[in-house]
Amino acid sequence: MKCTACKTGRLVPSFLEAQFRCHTCEECGGNWILIEDYVSWKERNPTFEFKAGCVEEIVADDTREALLCPVTGGLMRKFRISKDIPHRMDYSARVGGVWLDKGEWELLVAEGLAGSLNAVLTEQWQQKVKLDSSRAALTQMYRNKFGDDDYERAKEVRDWINNNANSEELRRFILLDPEAA
Repeated sequence: MKCTACKTGRLVPSFLEAQFRCHTCEECGGNWILIEDYVSWKERNPTFEFKAGCVEEIVADDTREALLCPVTGGLMRKFRISKDIPHRMDYSARVGGVWLDKGEWELLVAEGLAGSLNAVLTEQWQQKVKLDSSRAALTQMYRNKFGDDDYERAKEVRDWINNNANSEELRRFILLDPEAA
């Protein structure tokens, strides 16, 4: 098979972390993993934990353009890993294979997500990533608008109101015209 990312290298059979089968590009170092192989391995090794190496900095490539499945030639979908990681994994649903650019596996291991590779590809995971990203963006927007001190104070006031037995009345009072109270 030809490499889906660099288009020049061949995908050769190998093992990732000396644990489960994959195909690795001879040129760019990316990995093609069949989720079926990963899940089978995981079922046989339920207690195995991937240990992040003593790497000071992980350099991970990330292809921005849509990639083609090395098996079918069809477009693969991009899946976010988490709200804090900009990298996206490429997934071919027709084959059940995932493409990891060079360094992305190490990134997954370092983030504690290597044992959840199949979960990252679920709709529930992707919805949570979107929700977490939206919340983080909203938080940053208000921090920028109010400043850190006022933002923290506003959160304290909001929490006080939400946890108060008279929360509805407090909200009405706060929104009431000051001349009327």
